[in-house]
Amino acid sequence: MGRVHTAHGDFDTPAFMAVGTRGSVKGLTPDMLRDAGCQIILANTYHLMLRPGAGAIAALGGLQKFTGWNGPMLTDSGGFQVYSFGDRRVLGEHGVYFRSHIDGSMVHLGPEKSMQVQYDIGADIAMAFDDCPPADCPPERLAAALDRTIRWAGVCRRRHDQLDRETRQALFGIVQGGVDFARREHCVEEILPFDFDGYALGGLAVGEGHERMIQTIEFTAPLLPPNKPRYLMGAGYPRDILEAVKRGVDMFDCVLPTRNGRNALAFTSRGTMRLRNAQYSEDPRPLDETCDCLCCRRFSRGYLRHLFSVGEMLGPMLVSLHNVRYFQRWMLDIRQAILDNAIFELVAPKMDISASAAGPASPNHGGSAAD
Repeated sequence: MGRVHTAHGDFDTPAFMAVGTRGSVKGLTPDMLRDAGCQIILANTYHLMLRPGAGAIAALGGLQKFTGWNGPMLTDSGGFQVYSFGDRRVLGEHGVYFRSHIDGSMVHLGPEKSMQVQYDIGADIAMAFDDCPPADCPPERLAAALDRTIRWAGVCRRRHDQLDRETRQALFGIVQGGVDFARREHCVEEILPFDFDGYALGGLAVGEGHERMIQTIEFTAPLLPPNKPRYLMGAGYPRDILEAVKRGVDMFDCVLPTRNGRNALAFTSRGTMRLRNAQYSEDPRPLDETCDCLCCRRFSRGYLRHLFSVGEMLGPMLVSLHNVRYFQRWMLDIRQAILDNAIFELVAPKMDISASAAGPASPNHGGSAAD
């Protein structure tokens, strides 16, 4: 357990960041997020660069004033988004050229541009621009991505040092290498000399499976500096979080709470609850009797089901709020277990979201493709 200091406040670790891709956690105001226990949120460089643009955000006072969130913010570099375009992008030594999903114009994003955008919009924690290949990529693609990530880490470090002379913005490096231990170790050895403020484990939670992900974390995390934050990008299942914390990870993010909340799936202390089911139509109980969120204090399962049945926006808002609070309460349980020296006795709740109305709801790298 620790505490991370930023220009806009501190946050406790282990920490779970709600995902506000475009500068907004869908359906939730900053006050609602704060009341739910959020201390830091994530936004995405790619989406904000395209709209409204870094210049507009800077003119409006930076991310905090622009969004109304008066607390720490981390920005994903945008690398995962542009690499997910597949054939719609062209990869070069200086970054990626791709067509905007907004107007089809050709756009460039690379390590220097990503550093510039993240600095201009005023993120508290910026992420290095990396090459994040899919989990099932061939060995030659993985090797090329690793080399590129290492080279770009140096470019990001140098450009960030030029921009942030007052050292108000932290910069995290990213360790790639898939589930290949030798490549992970090589990446760590190559980027440690850049002395980043924290280190992320990238290229996981992208389809490799729970066991292989945890094995890779168990091997890689001890190679990283113990006095700097370690961030597992895009992982959000409670058991993934717990097992990663046991192996030394401090920070997490995922779209699971809000994406599923918008689609009538609630996380509770007794498992998942699909509120579209008819069994809840006359149920007077709250979603979770153990929860202290506004949704559980004020509203019944029957009322929430009604909201979804008639398409009222309040339903997705309230269940998203509850889900965010659920994940923040889980982090409180983990922190308390660490204080009690009982983290290895803590058991993660079982979660079944395979049939969620949200469609594919597996965590992803930053979660910011849809949220």
